[in-house]
Order: sequence, then structure tokens, then C-alpha cells
Amino acid sequence: MGFKMGIVGLPNVGKSTLFNALTRTAAAQAANFPFCTIEPNVGEVAVPDQRLEKIAVIGKSQQIVPARMSFVDIAGLVKGASKGEGLGNQFLANIRECDAIAYVLRCFEDGNIIHVANKVDPIADAEVVETELMLADLESLEKRRTGVEKKAKQGDKDAKVTLDLIDRALVLLREGKSARLVARATEEEKAFRELQLLTSKPALYVCNVDEGSAATGNSFTKQVEDYALQHDAAVIVISAEIESQLAQLPDAEQGEYLQSLGLDEPGLNRLIREAYQLLGLQTYFTVGPKEARAWTIHKGDRAPQAAGVIHSDFERGFIRAQTIGYEDYVALGGEVAAKEAGKARDEGKEYVVKDGDVMLFRFNT
Repeated sequence: MGFKMGIVGLPNVGKSTLFNALTRTAAAQAANFPFCTIEPNVGEVAVPDQRLEKIAVIGKSQQIVPARMSFVDIAGLVKGASKGEGLGNQFLANIRECDAIAYVLRCFEDGNIIHVANKVDPIADAEVVETELMLADLESLEKRRTGVEKKAKQGDKDAKVTLDLIDRALVLLREGKSARLVARATEEEKAFRELQLLTSKPALYVCNVDEGSAATGNSFTKQVEDYALQHDAAVIVISAEIESQLAQLPDAEQGEYLQSLGLDEPGLNRLIREAYQLLGLQTYFTVGPKEARAWTIHKGDRAPQAAGVIHSDFERGFIRAQTIGYEDYVALGGEVAAKEAGKARDEGKEYVVKDGDVMLFRFNT
């Protein structure tokens, strides 16, 4: 299972530059004028995980297959996008299809790069984008409410739950607050997700800074951090320019370049980790002579659900899962030694998979 993160923001904040760097492609045109991206671009990247390389060596695997993550570069939204201004309206559906949203915010001064509002103000930029998404959610819920209310009055239990969620979301949205702030019980989550609200999606504010601020941030990023606390969102600081340059370097030279800038790792690694955290994701592994492979699942998934990520037949016919913790697999030197040491466990349908588990599934066909 992969997941999809939409990259949104005002024109000329560095969305396409970041997208190009992350996907190592030139598919998204990065230019110094608004609306340079006129079709949503989708790029897939491998999720970096050093654990996968280690188990591949131990398992003598011929191939390494990492987990994948999709980024969607969506055209710059402007004020009025929810009403069709600019190119906004046609892209709302693309945002709706994403699992999380990365708001790229300009946190650098550069007189050579035009800002759509003629000033650098990341909070104002965030509010413009968030407001347009809130307005789209308001319109969606107000249109839907009448039909749901009618079903609820007729005794439909599911409709009653949905109506209550709609009303709670409307209160917040009318106050200028995101739908992700709606308080809800675990049993309401499914109905809430089905509302498909743009502002209910996990949000990550990506502070795009100049090279000199990449390691420590700046006054703009501090403002964004405070803002994020109020909006139940996460924050990372990235220099799209650095990531763009890094993407062009051979792997062997990247470490030295990062070190010269006071950075420990590429921004992509931090972005993916933060996205995993936002979405409650984790990784398990399968390993054999043919391939070592990483699989993405949700935290809390049980063994049959994890098996189903490989193939739905694995979940339907699940019998048991041989499970070795990553640390045991590496420390003992593989499956055979782990079995001899009693560290290979047979787990049943109720087993909650842990991050890093090395698994082998038994199932009926």
C-alpha cells in the first residue's frame, strides 16, 4: 500500500521546484510566473529505509523493492479558487483524492522571484489556501445536508451519525476552522472519512527557505510553527533549491554536500517520515532469495490486513504468519538463526504487526 500527498500552495512558492527535486524528474515545469503547472503532475518516489538494505544482504536477495510514495503537484491556488478563480476549481478533485496535504509556504526573501501578493507572508499564504479549501467544504456539506437530514428523519441510523458529523463540521468551518479539528469517536471515523472534506486531511506545512536557513530555520518558519500548533498540523523546514541541487548529484557526493550545509539527511527523508507519522503508517518486510521488499501498512493493522497488502487472497486465506523482529533478524543473521534462537514466532489472526517485522505468510488458496 502506498499513499498520496498533494502539494498545494500559492503560485511561486516553490511547489514545482520541490516536486521536481523529490521525484527527480522534470515533469513539472518550474517557472517564474503564476500557473506554470496547468495539469496535476504525479510522481512516485522510493521510501528510503536503510533497514531494507541490511535484510537484503542477510537474506542474499537479488533485488530490493522499497515502499513507494506518490506526490501530486497541484496548480497554484489563489483567492477565489473555490468559486472558480484562477485554475483552482478543477484541481479541488485532485486534492480530494490525496491522503494528506503538504502546504508549501514561501519563507524566504528574493526580489527576483515574484510573489502573487507582492510580499512574503507565509501565514497569510496558508490562510488563503486553507480558506479556499474551507469554502469548498462548506459548499459541499451545505448541499449534502438536506438529503442526509431527510434520511435521518426517516430513521436511517447511518444518516443520523452522518448528519451529526456534518453539523459539527459546519460549526467549525463557519468559524474559519478546519474540519480536521472536529472532535469524533473512533466509531465515527469511517462516516467522517466518507464526507471527503478537504480540510479534514492531515496537513503538513512545508517551509521553503533559502539555503542559509535550511539547518536552523528563520523568523518566518517560527511564525509557521506557532500557526501549526493552533491548526493541528505538522511542520518541516526544507530548501527546495537545496533539494533540487541534491537531486542532480551522484549518491556518493550527496553526503558531503549535505554536511557542508549543516544537514544530516535530504529533506525527502524528513518529509516522508513526517507524512508517515501524520497518517499513522509503518513498514514491515518480506525477504527471500528473489527479493527483499518493504510494505506500508497502518499502525494497528493485524497480520491478515498486512498480508492483504501483498494480495487480497493472502488476507482471505490467512492461516498464520512467521514473524521475526527486525532487530532479532539482523543481530542473529537471518531466518535460520532466528528460528534456532526461538525468535521466529508463529502469529495468528489477532497479531498486531509491529514496525520492522520480517514476515512470512501461510495461507489457503
